[in-house]
Amino acid sequence: MDEGINKRKTEHIRLCLTDNVEGVNKATGLEGISFIHNALPEINFADIETSTRFLDKPLNAPFLVSSMTGGSELAAKINQNLAKAAEEKKWAVALGSTRALLESDAHQESFLIRKHAPSVPLIANIGAVQLNYGYGAEECQRIVDLTGADSIVLHFNPLQEAVQDGGDLNFENLLPKIEKVCSTLNVPVGAKEVGFGIDGTIAKKLYDAGISYIDVAGAGGTSWSQVEKLRSNDPLKKAAAEAFNNWGIPTKDCIVSVKSALEDVPVVSSGGMKTGMDAAKALTIGADVIGFARKLLEAATESEAAVIETMDQIELELKMTMFGIGARTLDDLKNTKRVSIMGQSLLEY
Repeated sequence: MDEGINKRKTEHIRLCLTDNVEGVNKATGLEGISFIHNALPEINFADIETSTRFLDKPLNAPFLVSSMTGGSELAAKINQNLAKAAEEKKWAVALGSTRALLESDAHQESFLIRKHAPSVPLIANIGAVQLNYGYGAEECQRIVDLTGADSIVLHFNPLQEAVQDGGDLNFENLLPKIEKVCSTLNVPVGAKEVGFGIDGTIAKKLYDAGISYIDVAGAGGTSWSQVEKLRSNDPLKKAAAEAFNNWGIPTKDCIVSVKSALEDVPVVSSGGMKTGMDAAKALTIGADVIGFARKLLEAATESEAAVIETMDQIELELKMTMFGIGARTLDDLKNTKRVSIMGQSLLEY
């Protein structure tokens, strides 16, 4: 089992680094949002403030290192670099699926990164479907205790499991089990997709079951059906997966839908986030925290310094966007009218 977990996790990383694993003709929808330049911003760039709070901890910027990996030798190096960089930059950081932490003694260090990121929000992660395969509140609490996490997120990945060789396909009757986990754990429980999106209807069901925040993880970035297609040894599954290469709800549509259904619930926007301007667009339509994954992955295979350099660029892009529209704070950005959505300007000329 140790070897199988290590092999699968390493394959996931390698494919995301070397192959085209994005959906075909599927974008985040954020390209339909543009900002209206302000030639007289009336603010000092040096005074732009991007700090916020998430999971009751301060962040220097509204950014999260999204769940990516764990459970392999390569993952240990990646997660260590990400954790150290997140601590330096005061970003939140999330682990990949921690199922391997309980099922294997190998590569546990890839998940035990709290010592590298002692002060920032740390999120553990487990597949929601595992609640139908022997996992429950006790196992989730053990993961939280082992990792020192401030929260655990349940990830939802039915299409990935359908394409994955040996995938777990019983998603029946999960809501009561999710409710039990939420009511039992001593930390907040979040919910996230893996790149196909969560809409407002599903988010409301999850919130009613006790979920504290929603990571929409919309379409427009990595497609895990594409990743599993490349891994699969089953010709039938590989062929069938092609029909789903543009599957999913664009990230923009997820944010709008979830925020319409749950106005006051924190929303994390991940799924195809590449720049600080992408982040600014997501924030203007209701996101509270922005998750970056593959954008940071290649740098994380190199060094902590490489990750920090990428983070610096993303932060600068956000501040430049805010400067360009005259938004000094994140609240100013969220409430700006200097934005055009699908050609419809909010600015009254």
